[in-house]
Order: sequence, then structure tokens, then C-alpha cells
Amino acid sequence: MLYSSGISTAQKRPNIVFILTDDQGWGDLGINGNVNVRTPHIDQLARDGAMFSRFYVSPLCAPTRAGLLTGRYHYRTGVWGVSNSREFMNLDEVTFADLFKKAGYATGCFGKWHNGSQYPYHPNGRGFDEFYGMLSGHYANYFNTVVDHNGDAVRSKGYIADDLTDKAMEFMEKNRQKPFVCYIPYNTPHSPFQVPDAYYNRVKARGIRQFSHNKAEEDPEVTVTALAMCENIDDNVGRIMKKLQDLKIAENTIVIYMTDNGPNSWRWNGDMKGRKGTADEGGVRVPFIIRWPGIIPKGKVVNGNAAYIDLLPTLTDLAGIPVNGTKTLDGISLKPILIGKVEAVPERLLFLSINNHHSVRKGNFLFLNNALYDLSKDSTQQNNVAGQYPELAAGLSTALDKWYKESFQGMDTVRSMPVGYPQFPKTILPSQDATLHPSPTGKLSYSSSAPNSSWITNWDDTESYVSWNVDIHTAGQYKVNVFYTSPQSGIGDAFEAELNGKKISGKITEAFDPELIPSPDRVKRQAESYEKVFKKLYVGNWALEKGTGELKLAITELKGTRFADIRAIELVLVR
Repeated sequence: MLYSSGISTAQKRPNIVFILTDDQGWGDLGINGNVNVRTPHIDQLARDGAMFSRFYVSPLCAPTRAGLLTGRYHYRTGVWGVSNSREFMNLDEVTFADLFKKAGYATGCFGKWHNGSQYPYHPNGRGFDEFYGMLSGHYANYFNTVVDHNGDAVRSKGYIADDLTDKAMEFMEKNRQKPFVCYIPYNTPHSPFQVPDAYYNRVKARGIRQFSHNKAEEDPEVTVTALAMCENIDDNVGRIMKKLQDLKIAENTIVIYMTDNGPNSWRWNGDMKGRKGTADEGGVRVPFIIRWPGIIPKGKVVNGNAAYIDLLPTLTDLAGIPVNGTKTLDGISLKPILIGKVEAVPERLLFLSINNHHSVRKGNFLFLNNALYDLSKDSTQQNNVAGQYPELAAGLSTALDKWYKESFQGMDTVRSMPVGYPQFPKTILPSQDATLHPSPTGKLSYSSSAPNSSWITNWDDTESYVSWNVDIHTAGQYKVNVFYTSPQSGIGDAFEAELNGKKISGKITEAFDPELIPSPDRVKRQAESYEKVFKKLYVGNWALEKGTGELKLAITELKGTRFADIRAIELVLVR
């Protein structure tokens, strides 16, 4: 045993510690047969609890997060992507944090949220008392970076996964005398591929002995670094388990470990077809481990198809928390299976989809791209058996089309950013939530292919502009700040913000052109922007009326060849 358990008599309702990792595949654990990686604490967690043989999530991260928070397919929650507001979860959805908070639990989230930035999309508006972490995806830097703490920008300390763990353990200690939900959605091993030397060096020294079935496209350095990041996660899981033991609450704490989608690179994953972003087995089948001493038998292996939508009904059922107020749940409670009342997850249709990747599973059968596979005999999806089971294939095809049309129907594809809640007066309108409107000859763009954590750049003419759809909740005076960088040649450039006929003007009066923050990448980044410091420019106070509209930011005077780089507009309700 790497850790033992204790119990406090201070409270009987179970605590919840829910660990979610980002872009970690089913095959990135030692207990699943990977000889390239060492994950002793996670492996022990599986031996001390239950492990699911087939557990499924969405092909991408924000949709998975929305589904596990609500117990509903992500399309129904309004989430259909990972950036440009596609990740925003409808405000009328009820999260498991809402339910547990209502039942008297302390609730905390430490890590990557990725389901909406502005309050009440912000975690503090979705049932979490405490939030520390990243609001969007594709973060720029994993060492000493800027994160959100209950709406304020603060700088993290050290490596991000270690820092998130520190904050989560502080929350557990603070609330050890009452029941708590501690949600820890790590943002690793998502790229950029950064990890402390000790982890990288030991994986590099061992070398890679197992490879992806698509070995020709595997980058050994990516594999080494991703697995090193997984070993760091494992050490942090060990720290969490030890903290529960030291606080004498381990026996009365439900611990869950899972990942949000398949691996973000080609590396060993049990020879399953596909990776992150696809609805193939390799893109959506992930590890799922749950431990509750004395309630869930040690070493239990659960068969049948379970999924991310089952989290809310399972947690509330295990803790005896009512689900009153939720919309119709798509998931089911796994409690009967976990405590031995039934042997396996009941057979049902399970739909997994994102963008143009749509699939449905029934028992051992997978229907995808008009092909049918029997995963019990063909886990690598080599043999289309639709010809052998034409009625099954036709029925699954019809069911998939019907589900997609129903679940995507009514999707709000244009989001308005909420502004001006008195209990959360500061609203950030970041670049990733903006719409860019380049002129026919303009070069206006994001600083990287992934908008999240990027900035608006290459703004080279006065015809181009950017906009945010906003919903002003409270009429009043708003302090307007713009976060910018500009070289000396930009001094004197003027700009104007307009919303529903109300305008406010500003001017760049001070150069601020810092170097990019050094990035300790192990592998050249592909999508993420680099990080730099932005200067806050106070523009003035702006009287805004209640209601929706398009907030436009435009250049009124351009002295040089390019306008300032813009990270965000900040609106602060002052009265």
C-alpha cells in the first residue's frame, strides 16, 4: 500500500475528490499495460477501488466537461466546441456543484474550467465557492503563469499541476470538518509540452519501448514529455491521497480519476484506432477509477458502456443528494453496479459526437461513418460488419441521425457575454471571445491558431475592427480598461469603442513592448500562443444601458503601420 486510510467522525456524508486530466489517453497509465510510464499512485487507486473496462467521453475537452458537470449530452448544454464561445455552457443548466452546494457542501474547483469565462458562466456562478485556475483552453505557459482566482488575475507558483494541487489541498484542509466537493481538472498533459526536468529526465533515460500502432507519425519527444507530465500528475495524486489520510478523512471520501478525451498525440494506446478529436475508440475511451473504502469493493472491474454523462447522477446517488431542479438527465447512476446490486452497466445507446465525428455504441457494437464494428472481436476497428448485421446497422444509423438532430436543435451559436453583475462587478472580454472583422486587404488575426490565451494582432488598417456580443445586466457607469502592448511607433494611435450608439474614445500615449516570456517547451508548439505581459490602459467611465448589443472596437487614427496588440477589454461596474 502506498497510502492508508483514516476516518473522522465530524461528518458522515462523503467528501468528493474528482480528478480530471486533460488529453491523457487510456493507455497513459501503467495499470493499463503501458511499460513506458510509471503511475504507481493511480494504479494503487484502481486496485483500492473500481475500474471501468469501457468508459467514454466526448472527443474534445470542453464538451466532456459540460456533460460531466450536468449529466447531459454536451449539445443539450449549449457546448459544441472549445473556443470562440462554443464552449459556453447554457446558464439554465444545473451542475453537480450547484446540487452539492445546495445540500450544504463546500465546493471548490482548481484547474481548467473551459465552460465559459464571464460571470455567471464563471465557476463562481456555477456552484463553486472557490475557483483557482484557467478559464479557457490552450494555455500559454505552465510555469509561474497568470490564473484566475475568484475573478481576479493572480500569478501561480511553480509548475502548474503542483500549484493546483497545493491549492486543492489547502481547500480540503480548510473544510475538513464539513463535507466538501473538490474538483481538480488538471490542464496537463495538454500541450504546450512543458514539464520539470526531473520528470522529463527519468522518462527520457528509460526510453520508449511501446509505440503507437501509427508509429510513423509518433514524435518520440512528444511521447517522452507527455508521459513525463503523466508521471507528475501521478505524484500529485499521491500527494492528494496522503493529504486525505493525514486529515483522517480518506475513508469517507469518494475519489474519482478520469480523463477528458483521448491522447493528444500518437503514442501507445492499446492499439485503439484514433486519438483526440475523433469518435473512434482511441479518441473517446478513457480510464475511469472510483474509490470509496468499505462501499466500493477493492479491485472491482465494471463491464459495459459507462460515460461522462453518468457522473452527476452517480455522485448524487452515492452521496444521497437530491437532483431536484436539473433538466432531464441523459446519464444514469452507476451506484447499483458499484455496490454490487447489478453485475454490469445496462445496455443502452451511447452517443459520442463532435463536429463531423458522430458515433453510437450499443453493447459491443460501434456504428461510425456508416460502418459497424464488433469491438469484442475487433478493438482496432479493422472489419466493417454492417453486411452481417444490416438491421442493426440501419437501426443505429437512424438512431444516431435522430439524436443528433434533436440534441443540436435550437443550439445558440451566437453567445452574448454577460456584463455588470453587482456581485461580480468586473468583466473581462478576452480576445478569444471576440469576433475578428478584417478588411478585404487587412491582416487582422489572433497571435496563434488556437484563439484561447492568444491576443489580437496584425491590426494594420482602420477598416478592420473586432467585436464582442455583450449583454449588459445592470445599467450604470462602467470603468473601461484595455490591455495592450505597443511599440514606440504606436504612440498617438487612437481607438473607439461603441455599443448601441454609446461611444468612448482612447489613445495610446505610452509605449509598452515587452519581450515574450521565455517558454520552456520540450517540443515546438503547434497551436498555443506564447505569453507576454500586457499593460492596462484606463480609457474612462462609460454610461451603458441594460440590454444586448455588439460592442465594437475600432481604430480612428493609425500613426504607424500597425495598431497595438490587444489582449482584452475590462468593464468594471462602478455604480
